[in-house]
Amino acid sequence: MLISPLADRNQKELCSVLCDVLEEQSHRELFALELGSGIGQHVVNFAMATQLSDIKEESRDSVRSYIAVTKVKTVLQPVHLDASEPWEKWAGLPRGACDVIVAINLLQCSSFDTVEGVVKGSGQILRQNGLLITHGPYAINGTITPSCMEDLDQELRQMNPGWGLPDIDILRQLAFGNGMRMERMIEREQDNKYLVYQDV
Repeated sequence: MLISPLADRNQKELCSVLCDVLEEQSHRELFALELGSGIGQHVVNFAMATQLSDIKEESRDSVRSYIAVTKVKTVLQPVHLDASEPWEKWAGLPRGACDVIVAINLLQCSSFDTVEGVVKGSGQILRQNGLLITHGPYAINGTITPSCMEDLDQELRQMNPGWGLPDIDILRQLAFGNGMRMERMIEREQDNKYLVYQDV
């Protein structure tokens, strides 16, 4: 089982925001999909905090270990999912299968094809009024602030020329073109933002 100190530091805030965003739906069980689950720390804590059902991808052995150690009952076993592929290939999920799709620090380390795929796929996989929740640093109308975020953007682009901080305005247009609207933007510490899109 792998452990990320960064995930530990962010866990309380992430769970707090997720619970706040989903508060109006707390009376029913939700089916959620986390894209780019990494080692599994977030998803297990999300499930214990919010009682979400979930499907995972990536670092699957570590996710399985977290499920086993925590004995959480609402997290399904991890599956491979390439968000750049058409939504019909998303682990066989049918149209309108999910109430919530979560992507934590995924869009920043993805090609534009994957970013576009996340938005397009979410527009199909989410039920009406379902939510896509993304987290991380972003550009706004082509501008990245503060300077430390510019440095991060450059570091990501050096690692992979297709990566970098996505622009909120481009994401908003992509969402609108795929049947979603930005419901809200939540700003938190360290210049990270939570973007909440609703399927309409």
